[in-house]
Amino acid sequence: MEKNCGDKISRRNFLKKISCIGLQMLFLPIFGRHGYGKSINSGFTPAYLKLHRSGELKERAEKLWKIMEKCQLCPRKCGVNRLKGMKGVCRAPGSKLVISAFHPHFGEERPLVGKRGSGTIFFTHCNLRCVFCQNWEISHIGRGTERSINDLADMMLFLQKIGCHNINLVTPTHYSPHILKALDVAVEKGLTLPLVYNTSGWERLEILKVLDGIVDIYLPDIKYWESSMSSKYSSGAETYPEITKEAVLEMHRQVGTAKPAKDGIIYRGLIIRHLVMPNNVAGSEKIMEWIAKVLPKDTYVNIMAQYTPLYKAFDYPEISRRITKEEYVKVVNKAKELGLSNLDIQGYWWLR
Repeated sequence: MEKNCGDKISRRNFLKKISCIGLQMLFLPIFGRHGYGKSINSGFTPAYLKLHRSGELKERAEKLWKIMEKCQLCPRKCGVNRLKGMKGVCRAPGSKLVISAFHPHFGEERPLVGKRGSGTIFFTHCNLRCVFCQNWEISHIGRGTERSINDLADMMLFLQKIGCHNINLVTPTHYSPHILKALDVAVEKGLTLPLVYNTSGWERLEILKVLDGIVDIYLPDIKYWESSMSSKYSSGAETYPEITKEAVLEMHRQVGTAKPAKDGIIYRGLIIRHLVMPNNVAGSEKIMEWIAKVLPKDTYVNIMAQYTPLYKAFDYPEISRRITKEEYVKVVNKAKELGLSNLDIQGYWWLR
């Protein structure tokens, strides 16, 4: 083969290209040649298309980017100048974008996973910094690779190309400016998948209002009922219960109740996650009562049973074990008694 001396490529770009090719070779056989790249639901129109066409999506991205000059993207409102490389509580490296991984994920809620997976993009660092985080290498240490805005846009397009049902942004809060910039680029190149905002739930109303008309599916946690618990286990986040409740109501106002389409996939709406913790640290029954009182009874609520003591959890005896079957069943029964009718109940026969 004749060598083209003028066609030079950096080692970094070469490795990125090889990595992308490797992912395609890996996932193509899984999805099948005939289904590869097919539109998932031609009748669905993502919320962000209208804003992209009017130019408002780009304007909102710039608005969020400027907030990093005195960062107040999350409720901590550190006020550090991330545009000059300063780090706040989340420990994100200034305005740099660091991503841990991107791939189809089959461990999410069934209406998000479908047959082809949820197209997850895992962002590094986190503003909540829980002591029991199962992804602590990513959220606390920041294990990942620095990427550009265009790289992030290409990831979205790649996940669409291999047939994922959505773009699932995991821990997006402190990278929301980067996400909106990349989204604008990706839409210009043909992105049409629903956008999932997969968050701890601790979100500022002011930022959520910027996301109105952009996010299709909100996927927040409601972790704690009492501020004493959120402060103790999530790095002093004593405002978590109050702010998260306000945030969830705003999310519901924007996207409504999540209901599967005819194909079984959710394209729009609110999905709430709640992790049952040992010794009722989370205040699970109180949370179920609040959901039943202020939201429709058919609100999608995933009652999660997979709490595992990881990272620094063993420094706190009350959360240093798995939950019991009795603890999980008690929360499920409470939710049913309250009339919550759209519960995602996990198999609890394996709980001790």
